[in-house]
Amino acid sequence: MSAKNKASGDPLGREFVITRKFAAPRGLVFQAWTEPRHLAEWWGPRGFTNPVCEWEAQPGGRIYDVMRAPNGAEFPMGGRFTEVVAPERLVFTCGALDESGKLMFEFRHEATFVERRGQTELTLRSRVTMTTPGAGRYIGGFELGMSLSLERLVDLLATLDHPLVIARTLAAPVARVWQALTSKAAMKAWGFAVSGFQPKVGCEFRFTGENQGMKYYHHCKITEVVPRRRLVHTWRYAGHEGDSVVRFELLAEGGKTRLRLTHTGLGSFPKTPAFARANFKTGWTHLIGTALKKYVEAKPVRAAKKPRVRR
Repeated sequence: MSAKNKASGDPLGREFVITRKFAAPRGLVFQAWTEPRHLAEWWGPRGFTNPVCEWEAQPGGRIYDVMRAPNGAEFPMGGRFTEVVAPERLVFTCGALDESGKLMFEFRHEATFVERRGQTELTLRSRVTMTTPGAGRYIGGFELGMSLSLERLVDLLATLDHPLVIARTLAAPVARVWQALTSKAAMKAWGFAVSGFQPKVGCEFRFTGENQGMKYYHHCKITEVVPRRRLVHTWRYAGHEGDSVVRFELLAEGGKTRLRLTHTGLGSFPKTPAFARANFKTGWTHLIGTALKKYVEAKPVRAAKKPRVRR
């Protein structure tokens, strides 16, 4: 802050800079900042709620939020969005409203989101652009209040379902990779022994997996087939709640294949160690990056030539 502000205690022009890393992809963090249903879950310290949360994340969009304290006291806030660049940047102004709906102070917030190795770094720059007498006591608590809110955001992100994506480049042509994904014999060699499988929409197939001595019965149904390009099927467990979707996408890169696996819906499964996201990540990483890779890149075994019999 400037020397003038230090001497007079006037918060006008004061700037706060807060940085925070989240173990979630940038798109999901940006979503939590721009969708009212998510924002209402984390805006404010623990114990506070947001019974009214109007958050129109578009240039000129309105901001109106009523934050309710545990004792029932309510704190309305109003403002506007000036810039929205998904999923990179948000710029908006907002501040607390008095009983007549007038701003008591106003901040200009600039939030930037940078993704690094699957994590997101948030930088929030907040500058005081308008004040009224007595507003300093509210502004002084901004940094602590926002930090406490971001702690709640960490908890919220852990509950939101974001896709698990595994991508690898395989040194094999698309036809070879497609055959490995759609042939029961090939699937048994690198992954699962499936029953009832055919690469046709509507086909239901099953297989059994094991984790720490427990067997899990997988029930799947194919919902989309685009030969040599895309295979999509559901993925659920008999006797357990939850339903998910697995998508294989293939892209030719010269004589190689770029394979992208996306598994969505993991958050619908029971919140137990057996269904932890880390287990799915470990399993798919091995299957796609090691087992399938080894299978499709192996040189085909040529049948021995029969000796020619001269007559």
